[in-house]
Amino acid sequence: MDVTKNSEPATAPCNGAPYKNAENGHELPIDPQMRFVGDIYLDERDEPLLKQSHRRFVLFPIQFHEIWDMYKKAEASFWTAEEIDLSRDWADWEAKLNDNERHFISHVLAFFAASDGIVNENLVERFSGEVQAAEARCFYGFQIMMENIHSETYSLLINSYIADPDQRTFLFNAMDTVPCIRKKADWAMRWISDKRSSFGERLIAFAAVEGIFFSGSFCSIFWLKKRGLMPGLTFSNELISRDEGLHTDFACLLFHHLQKRPHPDVVKRIISEAVLIEQEFITDALPVALIGINAELMSRYIEFVADRLLVALDCPKAYNAKNPFDFMDLISLQGKTNFFERRVSEYSKAGVKTTASKQQEQNGSAANFSMEEEF
Repeated sequence: MDVTKNSEPATAPCNGAPYKNAENGHELPIDPQMRFVGDIYLDERDEPLLKQSHRRFVLFPIQFHEIWDMYKKAEASFWTAEEIDLSRDWADWEAKLNDNERHFISHVLAFFAASDGIVNENLVERFSGEVQAAEARCFYGFQIMMENIHSETYSLLINSYIADPDQRTFLFNAMDTVPCIRKKADWAMRWISDKRSSFGERLIAFAAVEGIFFSGSFCSIFWLKKRGLMPGLTFSNELISRDEGLHTDFACLLFHHLQKRPHPDVVKRIISEAVLIEQEFITDALPVALIGINAELMSRYIEFVADRLLVALDCPKAYNAKNPFDFMDLISLQGKTNFFERRVSEYSKAGVKTTASKQQEQNGSAANFSMEEEF
């Protein structure tokens, strides 16, 4: 799929001078022969996605078909916290996890409990107001709702597993009580309040939040699934990791619709900052080696995920890391086949993914709109 078909890619040769971002003043040396998509002079207010227009109040006719398609994919994946059955988890938590494993999972849940609220703050305070494309606003509106469901789910998990009220309070206040979690939160919050960086740079930063800051934590829970433990937790992880993967994909899709894009070195710098912070978090949360998982392997996995994100943003790999966890390869494969298709089929019966297709056919534009298109 050509995600740039609604906006022609623009390239321009550099003149040998440093690349300078007008918003934040960063200067980077550039190879005079180097070209990259998005190296053009364009006021951000003239970006097709960001340009103000009364069209933002009217949805049809669809202008950005891939963005609308992504929204319908998200809509068809709806679920609620009530679907998660935690009845079998307590026995595993008490009898089958040791103290180090409980410490690790507790830190993971503590970060998750706060993270979705941070993502929502960015969507409400910045992105939803900046992005003018109605199709993208639909996606952001639905994402805000799903982030609320994620937050509710993580809060229920902590309430279910942590019996000590003081420990529970400690975890719910992890942004203040756990330094490595505070560092992750501070980094994300800094991008929300940043008035100098471009929309493209902030888009990359929150792709890193959802694609990298969550990666080690998702992996740790899939590690429990491999061991046949904590079925409620691991099922919620399947649902939430799929959602966050879609949110990251959406950020990459919007990035490809930008006519002016950050230089690849700027992209790499943002992603690399996120990698270092996530590796520090994993090292703190996982102070001792556990069976089949340790901080070194997790750090390598985070670099592997970062490389995949860089490639999705049309940048070269920074780490050339291999996936050290075979169970994550299996999960990735399953996620692309059985899991999503099974849940989509349940909701498609109610017409969740078919209504828009019929309307597009009636408007004569069905040729440009396919709900089965691969991302």
